[in-house]
Amino acid sequence: MDLATIIGIVISFGLVAGAIVTGGSPMIFVNIPSMLIVLGGTIGATLVNYPLGHVLGVISVMKKTFSAKIENPAQIIEKFIDYANRARREGILALEPVIKDAQDPFLKKGLQLTVDGMEPQIIQEILETEISYMEERHELGAEILTIMGAFAPAMGMIGTVIGLVQMLQNMSDPSSIGPSMAVALITTFYGAVLSNLIFNPMAGKLKTRSKEERLIKEMILEGILSLSKGENPRIVEDKLNSFIPPKLRKQSE
Repeated sequence: MDLATIIGIVISFGLVAGAIVTGGSPMIFVNIPSMLIVLGGTIGATLVNYPLGHVLGVISVMKKTFSAKIENPAQIIEKFIDYANRARREGILALEPVIKDAQDPFLKKGLQLTVDGMEPQIIQEILETEISYMEERHELGAEILTIMGAFAPAMGMIGTVIGLVQMLQNMSDPSSIGPSMAVALITTFYGAVLSNLIFNPMAGKLKTRSKEERLIKEMILEGILSLSKGENPRIVEDKLNSFIPPKLRKQSE
């Protein structure tokens, strides 16, 4: 689990909920019609903007904001140093057992292409294409969440306008103006919360996750190309170390 996401959600919603409770009954912030306007309007507008499959796919993409399964770059460097040493001692075919044990599909594919004797240029083209399409998928998920973050406050304003119109129709009863005004503003509150505490932060986290995953895949790509060229393990280590900050690098003896 991504601790930062959990802590952020707990703090943001906790403080908002705390402010609501200290100011009076939290039930005054519960209004079903307002929820339907904001949630239904946001989802409906998003479906108009994107195909159904893309919108449904966001649900699985959102899970990435709560998971932190990206491999440590230092571990990747250690793996490729080991692969390079094996290939140097026993030949490139010595990596076949490694392919069976590899958990990362991208790494497995790269190693398989290398063992199959593909040219480095062809391997690079294949893996770079995969990285490119991975980025496009991630960008689409972040883009949809950003759009939802823009729609939610707009739907809140629409709900507020609806409430104000209904309130103005009952101006003959002054005692109903205050409660009606409060209900009208709740939709704006719902829209602001959804936008600023859920959709936009998740879109930002997805962009960060995409950059981290791209870095890992670029490291793997560079390591695969070094293996296919039969480069010295020391050169492989130096190349991969260039992807990470100097303080995180480990130089082998």
